[in-house]
Amino acid sequence: MNYLSPSYLSKVAKRFAEQENIEITPFTALELKPFYGANRYYLFIKTIYKDVRMVGAPPSSIGKFGADTDNWMWPRHCGDFSMFRIYATPDGKPADYNESNVPLKVKKHLTINLGGIKEGDFTFVMGFPGRNWRYMISDEVEERMQTTNFMRKTVRTVRLNNLLEEMLKSDKVRIQYASKYASSANYWKNAIGMNEGLVQLKVLDTKKKQQEKLLAYGRETGTDAYQKAFDAIREIVSKRRDAVYHQQAIYEVCKLGTEFYKIPSTDKVLQALEKGYKVPHATKEINPLDHALSTLIKQADNFFNKDYNPEIDRKVSKALLKTYAELIPAEQRISIFKVIDKEFKGNIDAFVDACFDTSIFRSREAFDNFVAKPDAKTLENDLMVQYAKSVDQGYADTDAAMKAETDAYNLAHKTWVEGMMKLKQHEGTPIYPDANSTLRLTYGKVGSYSPKDGMEYNYYTTLKGVMEKEDPNNYEFVVPAKLKDLYNKKDFGRYAMKNGEMPICFVTGTDNTGGNSGSPVFNNKGELIGTGFDRNYEGLTGDIAYNPQLQRAACVDIRYTLFIIDKFAGAKHLVDEMTIVE
Repeated sequence: MNYLSPSYLSKVAKRFAEQENIEITPFTALELKPFYGANRYYLFIKTIYKDVRMVGAPPSSIGKFGADTDNWMWPRHCGDFSMFRIYATPDGKPADYNESNVPLKVKKHLTINLGGIKEGDFTFVMGFPGRNWRYMISDEVEERMQTTNFMRKTVRTVRLNNLLEEMLKSDKVRIQYASKYASSANYWKNAIGMNEGLVQLKVLDTKKKQQEKLLAYGRETGTDAYQKAFDAIREIVSKRRDAVYHQQAIYEVCKLGTEFYKIPSTDKVLQALEKGYKVPHATKEINPLDHALSTLIKQADNFFNKDYNPEIDRKVSKALLKTYAELIPAEQRISIFKVIDKEFKGNIDAFVDACFDTSIFRSREAFDNFVAKPDAKTLENDLMVQYAKSVDQGYADTDAAMKAETDAYNLAHKTWVEGMMKLKQHEGTPIYPDANSTLRLTYGKVGSYSPKDGMEYNYYTTLKGVMEKEDPNNYEFVVPAKLKDLYNKKDFGRYAMKNGEMPICFVTGTDNTGGNSGSPVFNNKGELIGTGFDRNYEGLTGDIAYNPQLQRAACVDIRYTLFIIDKFAGAKHLVDEMTIVE
């Protein structure tokens, strides 16, 4: 049994709540989470307000200004924020959506400070950081660099290059694939930046020094538990490496890259057909085939969406499957390659063409024709169906190959982190647990930084930078006419800096990670001064090792947020609801 699995922890949480007579309602959520490598567990009892309504958000030309080019980078010039309002019953209790619900009134709400920030100002952030891995040993860091990050960079480079080539040819394709391109580019850049940073900052050397320090502490205190845990982790990493590498290839190439993998499952339809059910069914009894087809049609509606372009998928899939074949030895590849070798003489292009020329999912018309007259043989011979099943089986096989190592790793890692906790206690220094999507506080100082010799990045940006970056021929850098008009008139209202400029973003040394987007940023009085939305490129190593000299959290200055709401959107009535100090 996996004692760290969410399902198991959920059962434990429910049992504990029953024993302690904790009141559970439809609006209560129990969440039991492991901390410190599962050396500690904390139960979170949450009240869930389900009626949450959107109030407003800036246009993408403001909220995503700079898009992929600026992603993970500093300086930034985007107003990345949105506003929502929580609704409840008139007496303040959570409820499902109802027109009679009213805005929730709370005992205390945040005060907004328009006084601005300066170099060295203390800040803190409260949010829900997703994952980081600060207690990896050096072997694990190398594994991350050579498997996950390597595969993200290698495969997504192929996908992005092919997508961009087609997007530049057609406005229709550009619109269809802009979001997909951005999503793929997000962690492509992250993987590249992380690997570069890990090398530049010599994180492997730092990890080796840390682990030797703990091993020495174990010897001094007369325990070999930490040495055994260390040796076990090293052995586990070595044993699972091929499976991790292959699983990442399947994930990046097949699950994320080839869109036709996402065709809906036809298993239920095939099962009904093999049992002899037909359409229409003559009797009044429930017809499994009718039900299966109805479900399949609904799922197909999602697959054949307006942003799916089969010809783009055809081209990208050819390139990606060739990349997969280059990365994975023939004897280890997923089973569909036996079909490619046998029926298509190893010609990947011919296989992909056959998928898009013969499958029932090649077009909506072909799918509708099949639904009108379904038969088992067609499904059994469908190459897209065979491909999707092969991908799922291949991924499951790599999971199975790693199961023993995963279970053993959890135990060894627990002992290793326990040792780190005792070492820190011995030294009289605090230790924090890895992020796990629970509420955390991080603090740091506003500050400029030097990414390389001879370079210095200021700690804030202004609207002037938006105008300097403007490119009406590039959707990433289009500036709305009204924003330009406000800039030209210097109509910034109460939100301008003392020098008359309009601030947009700033960076601070808080230890943010994925999941902190939207987290409030406070000053030393607990007043809201901004919201976090990204990290800098030089700080992407932060998931593994925090570096205070280089790691920065990119934040939207609250003055720009209110300027957009008030001056750009003309929604001053929303600002009037807020408590503001200057």
